[in-house]
This record gives sequence, C-alpha cells and structure tokens, in this order.
Amino acid sequence: MVLTSVGKMIGLQKKTSGIRNICILAHVDHGKTTLADCLISSNGIISSRLAGKLRYLDSREDEQIRGITMKSSAISLHFVKGDEEYLINLIDSPGHVDFSSEVSTAVRLCDGCIIVVDAVEGVCPQTQAVLRQAWLENIRPVLVINKIDRLIVELKLTPQEAYSHLKNILEQINAVTGALFTSKVLEERAEKETESENVSDTAPGDQIYDWSAGLEDTDDSHLYFSPDHGNVVFASAIDGWGFGIEHFAKLYSQKIGIKPAVLLKTLWGDYYLNTKAKKIMKGDQSKGRKPLFVQLVLDNIWSLYEAVMKRDKEKIEKIVTSLGLKIGARESRHADPKVHLNAICSQWLPISDACVLAMVCNKLPSPLDITAERVEKLMCVGARTFDSLPPETQELKSAFMKCSSEGTAPVIVFVSKMFAVDAKEACQAGQGCFKLDVLGEGGEERQLTGQAESVTSKAVKQEADSKESFIAFARVFSGVVRKGQKVFVLGPKYDPAESLHKVSDDLPLVPHMTACTLENLYLLMGRELEDLEEVPAGNVLGIGGLQDSVLKSATLSTSPACPPFTPLNFEATPIVRVAVEPKHPGDMPQLVKGMKLLNQADPCVQVLIQETGEHVLVTAGEVHLQRCLDDLKERFAKVQISVSAPIIPFRETITRPPKVDMVNEEIGKQQKVAVIHQTKEDQNKTPEGIQVDSDGLVTMSTPNKQATLSVRAMPLPEEVTRLLEENSDLIRTMEQLNTSLNEDKKKHEINQKTIDRIKEFKQKLEQHLQGRKWRNAVDQIWSFGPRKCGPNILLYNFEGYKRSVWQCLGNAVKEVSKYRDFDNSIVSGFQLATLSGPMCEEPLMGVCFAVEKWEINKVGEIPSTNSQDSEECDAIERNQNEDTTLTSSCTDEVCSVSEHQDSSQSVTESPEKISKHKGEALLADCYGPFSGQLIATMKEACRYALQAKPQRLMAAMYTCEIMATAEVLGRVYAVLSKREGRVLQEEMKEGTDVFIIKAVLPVAESFGFADEIRKRTSGLASPQLVFSHWEIISSDPFWVPTTEEEYLHFGEKADSENQARKYMNAVRKRKGLYVEEKIVEHAEKQRTLSRNK
Repeated sequence: MVLTSVGKMIGLQKKTSGIRNICILAHVDHGKTTLADCLISSNGIISSRLAGKLRYLDSREDEQIRGITMKSSAISLHFVKGDEEYLINLIDSPGHVDFSSEVSTAVRLCDGCIIVVDAVEGVCPQTQAVLRQAWLENIRPVLVINKIDRLIVELKLTPQEAYSHLKNILEQINAVTGALFTSKVLEERAEKETESENVSDTAPGDQIYDWSAGLEDTDDSHLYFSPDHGNVVFASAIDGWGFGIEHFAKLYSQKIGIKPAVLLKTLWGDYYLNTKAKKIMKGDQSKGRKPLFVQLVLDNIWSLYEAVMKRDKEKIEKIVTSLGLKIGARESRHADPKVHLNAICSQWLPISDACVLAMVCNKLPSPLDITAERVEKLMCVGARTFDSLPPETQELKSAFMKCSSEGTAPVIVFVSKMFAVDAKEACQAGQGCFKLDVLGEGGEERQLTGQAESVTSKAVKQEADSKESFIAFARVFSGVVRKGQKVFVLGPKYDPAESLHKVSDDLPLVPHMTACTLENLYLLMGRELEDLEEVPAGNVLGIGGLQDSVLKSATLSTSPACPPFTPLNFEATPIVRVAVEPKHPGDMPQLVKGMKLLNQADPCVQVLIQETGEHVLVTAGEVHLQRCLDDLKERFAKVQISVSAPIIPFRETITRPPKVDMVNEEIGKQQKVAVIHQTKEDQNKTPEGIQVDSDGLVTMSTPNKQATLSVRAMPLPEEVTRLLEENSDLIRTMEQLNTSLNEDKKKHEINQKTIDRIKEFKQKLEQHLQGRKWRNAVDQIWSFGPRKCGPNILLYNFEGYKRSVWQCLGNAVKEVSKYRDFDNSIVSGFQLATLSGPMCEEPLMGVCFAVEKWEINKVGEIPSTNSQDSEECDAIERNQNEDTTLTSSCTDEVCSVSEHQDSSQSVTESPEKISKHKGEALLADCYGPFSGQLIATMKEACRYALQAKPQRLMAAMYTCEIMATAEVLGRVYAVLSKREGRVLQEEMKEGTDVFIIKAVLPVAESFGFADEIRKRTSGLASPQLVFSHWEIISSDPFWVPTTEEEYLHFGEKADSENQARKYMNAVRKRKGLYVEEKIVEHAEKQRTLSRNK
C-alpha cells in the first residue's frame, strides 16, 4: 500500500466516528511488536518483507539488543474498508512485568485493545495482568491468538490436537474475564444491599433474604471471546498471515452452498459436515468426525506448511494456482522455506488488512462510544462520587460523551506520560527549535531580535542538539487543541469546588493549578514526529513545551470546572533501590539535573534524596533499573556514575516468645530464666530511669520529670497487618477527614460510599482483634504509623482521655483535658519510632503500641507558660551575651526559640499564669520545649518496649513464575534453593511439556536470578518476578546458644550462618551504624602473602 500523506491523516482526524484508539497488550515475547510491524507494513511505512524483523516501534538500541519492548510508542495508520475510511491510532506496549507502568499509560488513552496470546504458552501471568488493567479502565478487548506456526513446526500437533489446544486457550482467557466480571457484579450487589438496608424500614420478621448473586440477570455474553462473535483472530505474525472465521465462511459458502451466516455460527464448535446430505450436523466428537474448523480451515494450513517445509514443488504449485496467487521467483527459490511460506500466506491470508484491522474497526468502539460509567470513573478522584461534584463539573460529562470538536466545547486533554526525544527530532518536525533550549531552566522564551539573531540562533541550535526535549503523550477528550493555545494544568489534588469562585487572572491564588501554552502539537508516527496546527477531540497526539508544567501525568483543560482525572493504576511496585553518585564530584550538578529529567521521562521510577544525602533511584526490577542507569549515563546526565549495590528494604517486627529452642526442645523454666538474664544483660546498657517489667511494660519520664509514660509493645495478628496494608489509602482518607473536622473546615460532604468503606474496615478490624487482650482495642486506636497510614497501631489505654481515629464516622468528642494540648506530641513520637526501628533503622510492621499510663505532673499542667516564658528568658540571655556567644551553641538556642514559637502558637496565653510559673519555666528551660521532650520520650519508650520482646526482621518477597521444560526442571529447583526460594506450586500445562513453577523468593536474593536461571537452563526457562508481600525471617538475629543441647549442636561460637543477622549487619553497615563483628576472623591460622599468590 502507498504511504499515506500527513494531509490525509489530518483530514481523517476530524471525522470522530472513523477514529479507533487501540493498544496491543500481551505477556513478554508473545509477538506484540511483530504484529504491530505487520499492521504498519500495510500502510507502506516499512516493507512487508521486513515486518517482524525490523521491530519498527522498538526504537531504542537496548530494546533491539534485548528483543523486548521497554516503552509504549504510538503510530497512526490509515485503513480503508469498503467506502469507509478509518484512522487507527495504534499504541504498542511492553509485556515485561518491570514496564507494566507503561501499559497503564497506554491503556488510559485508548478505547479498545488487542490482547495477543502465544498459541503454545497460552495465558501467562502478564496476560492476566493486562486483562485486569483493560478491565479497570473500561476498555473493550479483542483477541489475537498468535504463533500458530509453532503448533505445526515445534510441537508437531495434528490439526485435531491443535483445535482442542486452541479451545483450551480460549477457555482460560474467558475464565479470567469471567472472574473479573463476577467480582464486579458481586461488588455492585453488595453496594445495593447496603443502600437497601439504609432505606428499608420493614419489620425483622418480614425480611426475605435473596440468595441469588445477581449473576443470573446480567448479560455477560458480549464480554467473552469467541470466533463466531468475530472478536478472535488466529495468526502467525512472523509468517505474515492471520484469519478470522468470517474469511472462511465467505469462501466456503460459495463452494458448499451453505449460507455464510450459518457457517459463521458453526465453523467454531462441535459441528461436522455431512458430505452426502450437504448438511452441518452437531456432535462431532460422539460420532468420531472431524470438527468443521479442522476440516475446512486447519487441514488446509497444515498441508500448506507440510508441502513448503518438505519442498514438495508439485503440491506447492497446485496450492498456489488453486488459490490464484502470484509468487515471485526470488521467494520460491530462496534457501529458507520460511520466506517462501511467508510469500504464499501473506497473499492468501493477509494478517493486517483482512482480519486484524477489519476486526478493530468492526468490534472496537470509536471515541464517540465512550461509556457514561468510564467518564464518571475518570472524573471522580479518590473517595468522591460523581453526584458530589459541583454542577459546572457535572455538565462537562456531556462534552465527554459528545466528544465534540465545536469551538464552544471546553478543551479537555489527559497527559498520560512525558517522553524524551532528541531536540534535533523535535526541531526537524516543527519550527519550535528555539524554544527547546530552555529545558528545565524556567521555560521562558528567549527573544531573538535585531542583528544578533543569526549569531545566537546558531548557538541555540547547537545547544538544542545536545539537549533532550520532552513531549507529552496525550489524548484529547473534548474540544479542539490548537498550537499556541493557553490551558490550565490541573494537579492531582486540584478541587474544582474550591477553585471555581477564585479563578481570575491571578492564578497563583488557586492551589494545584497553573497555566501554560501549548507550544507544539505532533502527530506521533513511531520513530518520527509530524508537526500539526490543531487536533480535534478523540485523537492521540504529542504536545511540546509542557516540560516545566507537567511532571509525569496531568489533566489539561480550558475550563476550571474540570476535575483532575483519576491517577493511573500501576501494577508493579517500585522496590529495587540503588544509590547513585558521579565518579568525579564536580559532575554532581549534572547528575542532579539528569535525575530530574529521568524522573520526568519514566512513569514508574522514583528519585529520592535520603537523610544521608545519597541520591537514590527506586525502580520496578532489574531490567528497569538497567534501562534507567543507561538513560542517566548516556542521555540525561551524560556523566560517568558509580552505582551502589542494591539497597534492599526490610521491615522490623516482634513475635510471641518461642515455645521451643533452636534444637526443637521445649523451653523449660531454668532455660527461660537463662535467656531472660542474658537479654536483660544486653538491655542493662539502657540509661537509668527506664523501668522494664518482666511482661515488657516500659516506663519512662521526660527529662524534666514532668510527665511519665508507660508503653507496651504487642505483635499484631497477620490478618490485621495485611488489612492495614491493603487499606492504607482509606486510612489516609480518614486522616484527612479527621484533620478537616478538627480544624472546623467546611469540607465537601463526606461521600456515603467512603463512610461505608470505613465502617466495613472497622468491622473487619473488630473481627480479627478478638480476645481478652484486644478488648475495646479498635475504639481505642489513637493513630496508625508510620506516616499516619502504615501497618502499625497506637492505642491509648489510660483514664481521662478520649480521642479516636473514627471521628469521621460522626462520633467525634470535643473535650478539654490536660492531655489535649500534648496528644500530638505522643503521636509524633510514635510516628518516629515506627519509621525507624532499633535493629537497623528500618520501618516497623505489624506492631501495636499501647500507652497504659500517661501522667502529667502539676508543674507541667500549664505548658503554655513554659513555652512563653522560656522564649522571654532566651531572648534576655541572648541580648546579654550577644558579643561573646557567636558560637555554635548560640545557633542551638535560636533553634529552640523558633521551636517554642511554633509550639506556643496553638496554645492560649494567660498573663497571670506566666508570672506564677516563671521560676518553674527557668528549670524546664535547659531541656527545650515540653512537647519536644514528650516526642523524644515516647520514641525511646516505644523502642525499649520493642526490645523487651523477641525481635525479628521481615524480608520483601517476590512471587516468581517460571515456565520450564521437563529437562531443565532440576536446574531451576537448584537455583531456587540456592537463593532461599520456596516452591509453592508446580503444574504441567495441558497439551505441552512445559511446567509452570510458582515460587516465592526474597528480594535480597533476587539480583542476578533471571540471568543465572537462563544460563543454567540454556535459555529454556525465564522467570517473571513481581513484588508480593513481606515475610518474617524465622531466625532470631540476636540468638546465641544458652542451653547445653544448643552448645553441643552449634558450638560455643555458634558461627553457623544466621540469615537474619547477616541481613541486619549488612543494613547497619550501609547506614554507618555500629556492627558487632570480629575484625580477625581466623586468628589461629597463619596466612602469609607468598601462600596466597
């Protein structure tokens, strides 16, 4: 086909009903990019001979080397079907689990997707993940079963076996879709039940329970994949062929004389052809007949492959003439039979025009068909419902639904990611060359005037050549976007309700909103960019000049009533951390700048600066990490960098005291005493004034002895820890609601759905926290931590205080007590303690701290006086010693004063009391503010309470799915056991010799795991690692032998490998903490240098 002109594309962009925005989703190596190549070759952009070899959309060098896609990239294709013309915006996405965030960015911009499945491997873990992502974004899928040639050439299946294998794959995919659909229906039913419970006033005796799940009434037939629905294509992209059963239905209806509609329904399924009666009958298997699909379709393809592979010239000629094809002499004489095969198949069953693009146009929706459900989901951020949005915002729904390109329609654009291109490319595409030089330096356009223009433009061009330019990957949902247009950039926390009445020319007054100008608009054509003047609604485009306004994703609109879209759903959790520093310290500014650019260019990477001053990259996995480091070195920072060993995250927790010792003998009373003595000896290092009871209750006083705290640490049940982790977003919402209630802000009405979720969360906590020691625990929850939304709990268990995290449920109690002014200090101390535990300064997990006693002495009852007074005293002292104390101690004093000011702002002033307590204030002065003392005391009390219980480390765990053949199974197990892995499940894939192994593996042991498995299995097994959960390491990091049996078994040194201690010491070393280890390991052995040579 002839290459389509840009003018033609611009014309097609205006016809919204003919636009299809689609993405290709699949597991890694299932053939997405090869399929994309075939579709691109239909437009004449690349040669059909190179399709599958060129991998046109894999434009990065490392993508070509590794053979996997690492980023989502878009291209616009023109397709003619009869009289209709279509514009297909195709986005190719990665299949590797490390780059699943790129899939999320692609899915948000599309209305439909092509799910590609390998005919041999079937449904893989990432296939399920992409189906789930498509489901969450409400986009419609179609299916391409690819690599059918492998069933013939590799597995050597007969057509009948291949048919049953393909049926199995379809069943597996439909099972995944069915599970997603069922969960949605059950959720909706649960919501309706809660609503009806609120509404119904019937007497208890009259209620009749409806046992139906609601699945019977709902029609889900349109969701499933079936060839007779026209949403399944069978293909071999590398050989350039593919077909839907419509093609064969038309073909055979003329030959056999059966209506195409009948053939469409019967070509797939348990039907066979009765040749005598020329009728299609049901029940092929019971009568031992060939199914229609095997007889009419698969047999022909198998015989063609057999003839070409065996070089049977007569048979090939017969097939070619009967199909009416013209094959060139070059292809037919080629040494590789695959070339000959490709030439025949791509003419007989062309993959692009005939089946895939036709199916996309028939089955996938245009931007006009966007569903109301999807619009409401996009517009409602967090816990808000569509009805709670302001009326001006609700009116925008109609603009979404119409997808109108009228001048009056508000412009609404969603930017899903920013991607970096060479400034040269952007310059060649448009005339925005002079604007690209200001990348990351304020974004002001430079005025080039007079005679100096020609001189400076050369310099600017050179500068632009060496820089990266960012282009926003976006879609227009409403209105027409024009070059040079001014739009609002809405941040994720922007609230149209608060801002509608404020909007004026003074934009800085409106929080989370900025204005920017769209400098360039681009048509994305894979490796190239074409300059555009305007883009109507429903199209995917690139926007230049947003690098200073948009970090990763954003909503752009001309209407301030537009809400920010819901954030993207990222499947992978960034877990792999490394510290980065330049080899030459002078290159530090370039590295910092480069990391900022990398952060903007990658949707998933996180860039942090730790307290230690280290620059840290957090990535989703090893391959992702390697890509980020390559980008940093070669594109963004362009400096030599040193990379630390991966920083492995751990968590600290406590467990119940063990009942058996390390040699599995029951711990008796004597031995228990010995263990307690030993732990007490270790803890005698703690300062005086700290009492630790035998049951772990720690009592401490503040330095000025005005307050005393008693804290106990208890392990939380596993179910509770998991529940807190899963609901961290809900806990964060609760915290925001409580804060707004405390500040008496008139916030928008709390959404009923959120209240129901909070109630359900509270009920679940009550179910799991049962028993004598957890009595009333849920009502006494004071805070969660760390960062007020973590998996640890703080309880108050003392008289005279009542405050709860459940205020937002309407049971807020306004009370004035002596504790009220300082309760935030206790919570802050708890937050600090949970953020870094005593073992190796890692966050805590699954720990409950109960404050059992909190006494404030009479002296400290009116703390406002202390802070006021100490402020005055400090001021007097500073005036007296102004000349002499210009040392560092002075700065400490100044700091303490500023702290006093902060703490005293919220406390009421009382001049009589100030004079009364002047002397007391002077005593308290040297310890700093009372609130600060409480924070420090609470933190220390929590740490000592934690050390009074058996401490354990928790390791991050990956779930690992490995597909391997039977020959290499033993080697896979060897690698797993060497790296502390644990196999959960092993099953054989039906119809193949492939085993699927599911295992868990510590993140700490996972580096180099994929490479090692590939080396040991000669590339026959490849793992997919996804972060799963945190798991307690059973061994005690502080264990030493105490009983006679343990001494006999482990020896006096007990120097056998203690995994937990090894991990703990590694983290402590990295953080510069004290590590108890021997400098000389083998003193009794003499080692000379000459021996070691």
